[in-house]
Amino acid sequence: MRTTNWHVITGAPCSGKSAVIGGLEQRGYRVVHEVARAFIDKELQKGKDIAQIKADISSFERHIIDTKLSIEKSLPDDMLIFFDRGVPDSIAYYILEGLSPDYPTKKSRLTQYKKIFFFERLKFEKDRVRSEDDKIAAKLDRLLTESYQMLGYSVIHVPLLSVEERIDYILNHL
Repeated sequence: MRTTNWHVITGAPCSGKSAVIGGLEQRGYRVVHEVARAFIDKELQKGKDIAQIKADISSFERHIIDTKLSIEKSLPDDMLIFFDRGVPDSIAYYILEGLSPDYPTKKSRLTQYKKIFFFERLKFEKDRVRSEDDKIAAKLDRLLTESYQMLGYSVIHVPLLSVEERIDYILNHL
Protein backbone atom coordinates (compact mmCIF):
# COMPACT_ATOMS: atom_id res chain seq x y z
CA MET A 1 0.00 0.00 0.00
CA ARG A 2 1.19 3.48 -0.88
CA THR A 3 1.17 5.74 2.21
CA THR A 4 0.82 9.44 1.41
CA ASN A 5 0.57 12.91 2.88
CA TRP A 6 -2.56 13.50 0.81
CA HIS A 7 -5.80 14.82 2.29
CA VAL A 8 -9.22 14.25 0.75
CA ILE A 9 -12.07 16.72 0.92
CA THR A 10 -15.28 14.86 0.23
CA GLY A 11 -19.01 14.99 0.82
CA ALA A 12 -22.26 15.00 -1.09
CA PRO A 13 -22.77 17.23 -4.12
CA CYS A 14 -23.29 20.85 -3.08
CA SER A 15 -21.39 20.67 0.20
CA GLY A 16 -18.85 23.38 -0.60
CA LYS A 17 -15.86 21.22 -1.50
CA SER A 18 -14.86 23.07 -4.65
CA ALA A 19 -14.98 26.48 -2.94
CA VAL A 20 -12.70 25.26 -0.17
CA ILE A 21 -10.32 23.58 -2.65
CA GLY A 22 -10.14 26.90 -4.50
CA GLY A 23 -9.44 28.72 -1.23
CA LEU A 24 -6.68 26.28 -0.31
CA GLU A 25 -5.17 26.77 -3.75
CA GLN A 26 -5.29 30.57 -3.30
CA ARG A 27 -3.40 30.13 -0.03
CA GLY A 28 -0.65 28.34 -1.92
CA TYR A 29 -1.48 24.70 -1.20
CA ARG A 30 -1.23 22.05 -3.88
CA VAL A 31 -4.68 20.81 -4.86
CA VAL A 32 -6.26 18.37 -7.29
CA HIS A 33 -9.61 19.56 -8.55
CA GLU A 34 -12.59 17.24 -8.97
CA VAL A 35 -11.98 14.97 -11.95
CA ALA A 36 -15.64 14.36 -12.80
CA ARG A 37 -16.51 18.07 -12.81
CA ALA A 38 -13.54 18.88 -15.08
CA PHE A 39 -14.47 16.07 -17.47
CA ILE A 40 -18.15 17.07 -17.59
CA ASP A 41 -17.23 20.75 -18.13
CA LYS A 42 -14.98 19.76 -21.05
CA GLU A 43 -17.72 17.63 -22.62
CA LEU A 44 -20.35 20.37 -22.15
CA GLN A 45 -18.04 22.78 -23.99
CA LYS A 46 -18.08 20.32 -26.89
CA GLY A 47 -21.86 20.72 -27.07
CA LYS A 48 -22.91 17.55 -25.28
CA ASP A 49 -25.52 17.53 -22.52
CA ILE A 50 -25.40 15.62 -19.22
CA ALA A 51 -27.57 12.79 -20.58
CA GLN A 52 -25.16 12.26 -23.48
CA ILE A 53 -22.09 12.47 -21.23
CA LYS A 54 -23.49 9.86 -18.86
CA ALA A 55 -25.28 7.72 -21.47
CA ASP A 56 -22.91 4.83 -20.79
CA ILE A 57 -22.63 5.20 -17.02
CA SER A 58 -20.24 2.29 -16.62
CA SER A 59 -17.76 3.82 -19.09
CA PHE A 60 -18.22 7.26 -17.53
CA GLU A 61 -17.50 6.03 -13.98
CA ARG A 62 -14.57 3.91 -15.19
CA HIS A 63 -13.10 6.93 -16.99
CA ILE A 64 -13.39 9.04 -13.82
CA ILE A 65 -11.66 6.53 -11.53
CA ASP A 66 -8.96 5.73 -14.10
CA THR A 67 -8.24 9.44 -14.51
CA LYS A 68 -7.98 9.85 -10.71
CA LEU A 69 -5.57 6.90 -10.56
CA SER A 70 -3.45 8.32 -13.38
CA ILE A 71 -3.20 11.70 -11.64
CA GLU A 72 -2.29 10.09 -8.32
CA LYS A 73 0.38 7.93 -9.95
CA SER A 74 2.23 11.08 -11.04
CA LEU A 75 2.23 12.77 -7.60
CA PRO A 76 4.88 12.52 -4.86
CA ASP A 77 3.72 10.56 -1.79
CA ASP A 78 5.27 12.95 0.74
CA MET A 79 3.86 16.22 -0.65
CA LEU A 80 0.94 17.82 1.18
CA ILE A 81 -1.86 17.72 -1.39
CA PHE A 82 -5.59 18.31 -1.03
CA PHE A 83 -7.94 16.36 -3.30
CA ASP A 84 -11.49 17.35 -4.23
CA ARG A 85 -12.71 13.75 -3.93
CA GLY A 86 -10.49 10.68 -3.60
CA VAL A 87 -10.52 7.33 -5.35
CA PRO A 88 -12.85 5.84 -2.68
CA ASP A 89 -15.56 8.32 -3.72
CA SER A 90 -15.93 6.14 -6.80
CA ILE A 91 -17.13 3.27 -4.61
CA ALA A 92 -20.16 5.35 -3.60
CA TYR A 93 -20.86 6.45 -7.17
CA TYR A 94 -20.59 2.89 -8.51
CA ILE A 95 -23.07 1.70 -5.87
CA LEU A 96 -25.39 4.65 -6.58
CA GLU A 97 -25.42 3.73 -10.27
CA GLY A 98 -26.08 0.03 -9.59
CA LEU A 99 -22.59 -1.02 -10.67
CA SER A 100 -20.40 -3.52 -8.86
CA PRO A 101 -18.04 -1.63 -6.52
CA ASP A 102 -15.32 -4.29 -6.82
CA TYR A 103 -13.04 -2.30 -9.14
CA PRO A 104 -13.06 0.98 -7.17
CA THR A 105 -12.77 -0.93 -3.88
CA LYS A 106 -9.71 -2.81 -5.14
CA LYS A 107 -8.11 0.39 -6.45
CA SER A 108 -8.95 2.28 -3.23
CA ARG A 109 -6.90 -0.20 -1.23
CA LEU A 110 -3.71 0.72 -3.12
CA THR A 111 -3.27 4.16 -1.54
CA GLN A 112 -3.58 5.37 2.04
CA TYR A 113 -4.61 9.00 2.36
CA LYS A 114 -3.45 10.90 5.44
CA LYS A 115 -6.86 12.33 6.41
CA ILE A 116 -10.40 12.44 5.09
CA PHE A 117 -12.40 15.64 5.62
CA PHE A 118 -16.11 15.07 5.16
CA PHE A 119 -18.23 18.16 4.53
CA GLU A 120 -21.71 18.55 5.92
CA ARG A 121 -24.29 19.29 3.26
CA LEU A 122 -25.34 22.79 2.32
CA LYS A 123 -28.70 23.68 0.80
CA PHE A 124 -28.78 21.80 -2.49
CA GLU A 125 -28.46 23.92 -5.61
CA LYS A 126 -28.63 22.58 -9.14
CA ASP A 127 -25.99 23.72 -11.60
CA ARG A 128 -25.10 22.86 -15.20
CA VAL A 129 -22.76 20.02 -14.17
CA ARG A 130 -24.77 18.37 -11.37
CA SER A 131 -27.08 15.60 -12.48
CA GLU A 132 -28.10 14.74 -8.90
CA ASP A 133 -31.02 16.13 -6.93
CA ASP A 134 -31.41 16.62 -3.17
CA LYS A 135 -32.61 13.05 -2.59
CA ILE A 136 -29.64 11.56 -4.46
CA ALA A 137 -27.26 13.95 -2.66
CA ALA A 138 -28.57 12.64 0.68
CA LYS A 139 -28.00 9.05 -0.45
CA LEU A 140 -24.49 9.91 -1.65
CA ASP A 141 -23.76 11.52 1.71
CA ARG A 142 -24.39 8.16 3.37
CA LEU A 143 -22.64 6.07 0.70
CA LEU A 144 -19.51 8.23 0.78
CA THR A 145 -19.21 7.96 4.56
CA GLU A 146 -19.70 4.20 4.39
CA SER A 147 -17.13 3.84 1.60
CA TYR A 148 -14.36 5.54 3.55
CA GLN A 149 -15.25 3.83 6.83
CA MET A 150 -15.31 0.43 5.12
CA LEU A 151 -11.70 1.10 4.10
CA GLY A 152 -10.75 1.84 7.72
CA TYR A 153 -10.59 5.63 7.58
CA SER A 154 -11.58 7.83 10.48
CA VAL A 155 -13.59 10.56 8.82
CA ILE A 156 -13.23 14.12 10.15
CA HIS A 157 -16.58 15.87 9.84
CA VAL A 158 -16.28 19.51 8.83
CA PRO A 159 -19.21 21.56 10.13
CA LEU A 160 -21.19 24.18 8.25
CA LEU A 161 -18.95 27.23 8.36
CA SER A 162 -17.87 29.94 5.95
CA VAL A 163 -15.31 28.94 3.30
CA GLU A 164 -12.49 30.65 5.21
CA GLU A 165 -13.55 29.04 8.49
CA ARG A 166 -13.69 25.62 6.84
CA ILE A 167 -10.20 26.11 5.44
CA ASP A 168 -8.93 27.09 8.90
CA TYR A 169 -10.73 24.10 10.42
CA ILE A 170 -9.01 21.74 7.99
CA LEU A 171 -5.59 23.31 8.48
CA ASN A 172 -5.99 23.10 12.27
CA HIS A 173 -6.70 19.36 11.93
CA LEU A 174 -3.66 18.47 9.86
